[in-house]
Amino acid sequence: MAAAERITDRIVHHGEGPCWSPTWGGLRFVDMTEGDVLTLAADGSTSRRHYGEVAAIVRPRTRGGAVVAVERGFVLEDEDGTLDPLPELWAADAGIRMNEGGCDPDGRFYAGSMAYGGTQGRGTLYRLDPDGSVSTVLEGVTISNGLGFSPDGTLAYYNDTPTGRTDVFDYSREGGLVNRRPFAQVNEEGGTDRPDGLCVDAEGGVWTALFGGSAVRRYAPDGTLDAVVEVGARQVTACTFGGEDLTELFITTSRENLDEDDDPAAGSLFRHVPGVKGLPVLPFAG
Repeated sequence: MAAAERITDRIVHHGEGPCWSPTWGGLRFVDMTEGDVLTLAADGSTSRRHYGEVAAIVRPRTRGGAVVAVERGFVLEDEDGTLDPLPELWAADAGIRMNEGGCDPDGRFYAGSMAYGGTQGRGTLYRLDPDGSVSTVLEGVTISNGLGFSPDGTLAYYNDTPTGRTDVFDYSREGGLVNRRPFAQVNEEGGTDRPDGLCVDAEGGVWTALFGGSAVRRYAPDGTLDAVVEVGARQVTACTFGGEDLTELFITTSRENLDEDDDPAAGSLFRHVPGVKGLPVLPFAG
C-alpha cells in the first residue's frame, strides 16, 4: 500500500474538485463552501478567487477561461477574468446547492446538486451545453459526485455517495448517459469509507476518493480493486492527474464538521506518483 505526500498546509475548509489544465497554468481546486477557487503555483504557494456562496467545480473552456458551478447554477469566466453569471436554476430558499461534476468528450459540462442536509433523493444532475441551454440528466440523486470518462469516451463513471458504489453508464453524443449499472462496490451499507470524487487514468483505471476512509482506491476496468493510496486525512474528497506529463495524482481533503484540533492534516492538498498516467482534462466547449 502506497502513501500520498502532503504538499500544503491546512489551507481549505472543504477542498474538492481538483483539475489540471495547461491553459490556466496547472492545478486548480475549490474550497467549496467558502465559494473560492484556488490555484497551486509552481513554487507550492496558492492563491484564491471568490465566486459566490459556493464554488462546487471548475473546468477550463476551450476558448480560455473557465466554467464554475456555483450554489444555484453556473458562472462563465472569460480568459481576461471577466465573470458572466448564468441564470439561477432554482429558488434561493430551496436548501439545495451544487456539488461535483465534469465535462463529457463533446464539451458539455455536468454538475450535480444535493441538499445542504444531505436529504435523500433531493439532488439532480444537470448538463450545461455550449449554447448555454441546461437540461436535466438524472433526478432523485442524494450527493452527486465524481464524473469521469473512459479513455475511448464510451463509458462514464459516477458516484452518488450514499449508495456506497461507483456506477458506470454507456455514453454517446446523441444518447448521452444511458444503461446505468454498478461498476464497483466501494463499501457496504453503513460503511464509513464513502465514494466521493473520481478520475480515470490512461489505462482505464478508476480512482475513487474515500470520504471517511483516508485513502484513494484504484479499480481496474473490470471493477476489481487493484491499488490503494493512503492519505493522511480522513475526509478525502477528490483526485485528479496533473503535472506536465500527467503522472502526478493530486488529492483534496476536507475539514467539514471537524473540530479545530481533530485530524490536523484535513484541509491540506496531497500528491502521489502512482506509476500510471492520467488523461488530459475534458474542457467545456462554450
